[in-house]
Amino acid sequence: MTAPALSQALARFIERTRYEDLPQEVVSFTKLCVLDWLGSALAGADQPPIRMIRELAEEMGGAEQAALVTGGRTSALHAALVNGAASHVVELDDIHKASIIHAATVVIPAALAAAEWRGRSGRDLIAAIAIGYDVCFRIGEAVSPSHYRYWHNTATCGTFGAAAAAGKLLGLAEESLVHALGNAGTQAAGLWEFIEDGAMSKQLHTGKAAMNGLLAALLAEKGFTGPTRILEGGRGFFHAMSEEFDASRVTERLGETFKIRENSFKIHASCRHTHPAIDLALSLRADPANPLRPEQVRKIRVGGYRSVVAITDDPSPASVYAAKFSLQFCVALALVKGRAGLAEFTEQTLHDPAIRTLMERIEVKLDPEVDAAYPECWGTRMEVTLAGGDTLTVRTDYPKGDPENPVAAEELIGKFRLMTDHLPVGRRERHIEMVLQLEEAADLAQFWPEGSRI
Repeated sequence: MTAPALSQALARFIERTRYEDLPQEVVSFTKLCVLDWLGSALAGADQPPIRMIRELAEEMGGAEQAALVTGGRTSALHAALVNGAASHVVELDDIHKASIIHAATVVIPAALAAAEWRGRSGRDLIAAIAIGYDVCFRIGEAVSPSHYRYWHNTATCGTFGAAAAAGKLLGLAEESLVHALGNAGTQAAGLWEFIEDGAMSKQLHTGKAAMNGLLAALLAEKGFTGPTRILEGGRGFFHAMSEEFDASRVTERLGETFKIRENSFKIHASCRHTHPAIDLALSLRADPANPLRPEQVRKIRVGGYRSVVAITDDPSPASVYAAKFSLQFCVALALVKGRAGLAEFTEQTLHDPAIRTLMERIEVKLDPEVDAAYPECWGTRMEVTLAGGDTLTVRTDYPKGDPENPVAAEELIGKFRLMTDHLPVGRRERHIEMVLQLEEAADLAQFWPEGSRI
C-alpha cells in the first residue's frame, strides 16, 4: 500500500488529535511554553521594530478580533503579526534543538488570535499549540541542518506549525488542512542575510510566519486550495530549500509522542548559539575555589559547532541587538557582569571598556568534535589561558534550559516575573494564574484581564 502524502499524514494527525489525547505532562509543559511566550512578548512589546509594525497595523485598520501585547485589539491576522514579532525581539523565546526552531513565537500568536476570534476554549488552545509545535518540529528536523545555512527555520518551517495550530482551532477537516499546509509552504520565507548588518528583519520573520500560517488556514476554510505535496513534491519545500533532507522524520512516531516535550527554554537574553559559552563563562566565574576574573584572562578560545561560527562570530557588534549575536560580547558580558539577562544588554554595556577589552581576547573557532554532535547537542568547548600561563578547559553539551539540563517550572515563573517587571504586580500575577489554569478557560474571547489589553 502506498504511503499517504506527507501533508495528508500530518493533516490526519492534526484533525484526529484531541485535548484528551495529551498526557498530563504535555498539558503542563504546553502551559509553561505559553507563559514563557507571553513573557517574551510583553518584554518586547515596546521595542522600536515592534512599535513600527504595530503602527502600520493600526494605520491599516481592521475588525477588533484579537488582543495585542502592545495594547488594544486588531484583526486576527494583524494580531498574529504584531504578537509574533514582539515575542522574538528580546531573544528570550524557546528553541527546539533538532529542528532549530523557536516555535512559540510563530505557533502561539497564530493559535491565540484564532482562538480569541472564534471563542475557543483553553483546552482547544492547548491542543492546537502542542499540535503546531509537533508539525513544525518534524518538518524542521527533516531539512536540518542544510536548510539552516541560508534559511531561518523558525520563519520557514514555523509557518507550517502556525497553519496547523490555526487549522485545528478553525475545525478544518483533513482535506482542508492539506490545503492549509500547502499554502503555508508556498509562503515560507526568511533569509539569514539580516545577520550581516543587524537588520530588523528577524522580527518580520516570526510575525509573518504566524500571520501567514493563520492566513493559509483561513483561506482553506473558504475552500482555497494549495499544493497537496508541498513538502516532498519535485518543486516543493524539501527540494527547493534544502541541499539534503530526510522525509521520514516527518512521520516518525507521529501521534505516538508529542515533540513539544523536547523544547528548550532560554535563560539568557541572546541568541541560543551563545548560551553554551555563556554557561561555561558563568560557571568559571562562580567557581568557589578559583573564581575567574576578567583581569586574569590572557586568551579565551571558544570552540563551537558550525552555526556558532557562522552566526555568532562577531568581534565588534555595532548595536545592542547585534551584541545578542556576538559570542565575544556575550562571553565578556558574562565574565564582567555575572549575568546575561535583559537588564545587561544595554548601550552602556555595549560600550563598557572592561567588556570591550576582554572581547579582544576572545577567539571563536570551529571544534570538529562539537560540530559532529550538532544539532542533537548544542555544545561548546572553552579554553581559557590565564595571565600566568595556566590553561582551563571546560565543555558542555547541554546549555541550561535543554531537556537534558532543564529549568524547573518555578524558574520559568521567575523568568516571567523578570521579563514583565515593568507591569503592575497584580496584573503580572493574574497572567501567571490564568496561563497556569488555561485548561479551565471556557471562552478565550473573554480571557485576558483589562478586557481589550493583554
